[in-house]
Amino acid sequence: MTDQADPQAAAQASTEQQFSIQKLYIKDVSFESPDTPSVFAFNSWEPQIELNLNNASKKVSDGVYEVVMSITATVKNNDKTAFLVEVQQAGLFNIAGFNEQDTKYILGAQCMTILFPYAREVVSDLTNRGGFPPLLLNPVNFDALYAQAMQKQQAEGDAADDEAKTKH
Repeated sequence: MTDQADPQAAAQASTEQQFSIQKLYIKDVSFESPDTPSVFAFNSWEPQIELNLNNASKKVSDGVYEVVMSITATVKNNDKTAFLVEVQQAGLFNIAGFNEQDTKYILGAQCMTILFPYAREVVSDLTNRGGFPPLLLNPVNFDALYAQAMQKQQAEGDAADDEAKTKH
């Protein structure tokens, strides 16, 4: 007697939700301190920090996505640039069995939550190796940022719909 696979079980297995990390890596990194060594002659260290955080994702194969978090921090002291640090922390993630909306959420929030501690460590290490106190980035609520981005996108879509209706 031969075992025959249950067609329903096979269909269910093929649509089973999967989310896993395949690889985490640094895609790009840069540290610049244009005014060294004079920048180290500061009498007081009261840094002004400008922080930019962005993300991007792309499908690289069936069910596999590359997600890249980009952090750029420009730190000034007494209106002089002390340093500029840029980090692109990336990962390959296996995401399968989710609808489009859930996949976007995973890419835009959950993957960012995974990548951020690694990027934060690189930023801290680079600034310390550059001769400055470590730049410790505060935790980020990527769920809230994702929700805000979706609300903004919805509002812009509604405004475009309203504008299109008034033109007709």
